[in-house]
Amino acid sequence: MNDKETQFLTRTEAAELLRVSPRTLDRLTKDGVGPPVTKVGARVLYKREELDRWATGQQDRPTCGE
Repeated sequence: MNDKETQFLTRTEAAELLRVSPRTLDRLTKDGVGPPVTKVGARVLYKREELDRWATGQQDRPTCGE
């Protein structure tokens, strides 16, 4: 695949990349704390660079147990 083919990921692909379930990704998006989405008609897509940026930002956030 070239860069243009991998720029946008489906919900399933994005969940696999982040190593979470698609339902968890849906919940994070619904709660407004997940990675940004791009809507094309009824399709929800995730930009690879936004997923990387969002995941990097999560490294600095404390968890409930800390």
